[in-house]
Amino acid sequence: MTIVQITDLQRKPVLKPPHSARMWLSTRLMKDTKMAITNPLQYVQQVRSEVAKVVWPTRREVMLTTIMVFIMAALTAVFFAIIDIIIRFGLTSVLGFFGS
Repeated sequence: MTIVQITDLQRKPVLKPPHSARMWLSTRLMKDTKMAITNPLQYVQQVRSEVAKVVWPTRREVMLTTIMVFIMAALTAVFFAIIDIIIRFGLTSVLGFFGS
């Protein structure tokens, strides 16, 4: 399927490839946008300047958050184990009541 578009200046049909309208629009926008091209040295300098702006956590903060993650994982495991036991007990009770 081809899309026919009539331009204002020429009044001739212009055939477009059978792409979706979204793809055509995105490629059209990419052609209109001029991207700055930097060489590898400038890129490395920009990366280093951005990394220098990062506020890195201290060793104490890393240790505390790691311990908190392990504690929350253990609490979640216990919670789901208890829920599993409750559901299993309820199902076996219901099935035992109707099964025998």
